[in-house]
Amino acid sequence: MLAAQTLFAQFELRGFASYMPSGCIMLTPDERYAEGIAYSTTKLNLEGYFEISFDIYLGDKDSLGADGITFVIHNDSRSYDAFGTYGEGMGYGRFNTSFISGNFIAPSIAVEFDTYQNPSQNDPPSDHVAYLENGSSFHTSYWHNDDPNYNLEDDQLHDFRFRWDPEPMEITVFLDGNIVYQGKRNLIQDIFNGSTQVIWGFTASTGMKYNLQYFCLRQIAYTKEAASPDDFDNCQAE
Repeated sequence: MLAAQTLFAQFELRGFASYMPSGCIMLTPDERYAEGIAYSTTKLNLEGYFEISFDIYLGDKDSLGADGITFVIHNDSRSYDAFGTYGEGMGYGRFNTSFISGNFIAPSIAVEFDTYQNPSQNDPPSDHVAYLENGSSFHTSYWHNDDPNYNLEDDQLHDFRFRWDPEPMEITVFLDGNIVYQGKRNLIQDIFNGSTQVIWGFTASTGMKYNLQYFCLRQIAYTKEAASPDDFDNCQAE
């Protein structure tokens, strides 16, 4: 169950989410069965280009940590109150992949940073990144740097960027200088039923195992020229 709403100037926060002294937003404290959500009060326009960059932190406990965070873009009818299940749903998806029930966020797309293996969601033993749609946490592919011991719960900030280019209808996701997902999708028609204005933000949760998890917004660019110069354009998809 999510706690009462708290409203801030830039993000609407739900559950355990709260502002940190640094200006970053904590999604979950280092506690069991926590769920936190932060949605920007400024919607994204899918008819235009955008690139958003963040630092994300997924904790310092590896085998004892869980469950991860998701970056979500949605047009759920619950608006800023949209949330999914805790634990393996990471505040976004649902437990059962074949039966649509409980809480999940849809219509939506998401990028999960998953730090706990749940075989029912096709998770590998290692931490990983995966692209998701319409409130399902099940994925058929994932990125873990071809490392069976890949670990995101390393007490470090990780550089995450999400890019949408509407002309080729292409999504590109970067993590720590790597392209971890790239794909073409008609988001307006195939996901959002013609809507162009969408809500974006983060969800996260813990279960029996847990970690402190938070994010720090660095930049939003609405043109390719305005995006911060970096080496990402020279990266090759894995």
